[in-house]
Amino acid sequence: MKKILAFTVLLAAATLISQAQNTPAVAQGGDQKPSLAEIKFESLDHDYGTIKNGANGIFEFKFTNTGKEPLLITEAHGSCGCTVPEWPKEPIKPGASSAIKVSYDTKRTGAFTKTVTVTTNTKTPSTVLSIKGIVLEAVKEETMPLRKADDGATPFANPNR
Repeated sequence: MKKILAFTVLLAAATLISQAQNTPAVAQGGDQKPSLAEIKFESLDHDYGTIKNGANGIFEFKFTNTGKEPLLITEAHGSCGCTVPEWPKEPIKPGASSAIKVSYDTKRTGAFTKTVTVTTNTKTPSTVLSIKGIVLEAVKEETMPLRKADDGATPFANPNR
């Protein structure tokens, strides 16, 4: 029994050692050079202020690749389903600019503060963008009662004809 237990421990240790040898240099902090891509946003936050219910809830966060390698945006996700980002899927060349378009559902009444987390191939791999504002309640239009076309009355004759 002791031999089986010793063999199992030895086998587990050998497996761990061999896995450690196959770990990429990035995880070990080895020779992998850091990315030279850099992202610089014009602004990290946007305040819609007070807006009407159903108004345009789109804002573009403009940015530039200020690095020396192509910038890759691998993901952008909103903090909830009411905040939907769209980002460029192609690499952004050094010196080039683009934008991340964020759409907020303005049919949701009240104050809001939401975030979009952007994941890139830069030294700091994630950046948080934020939006806020207040959406007013929807205006309910009052309608005039409609007069029936045929209420049994005869049409009024114009005496000046």
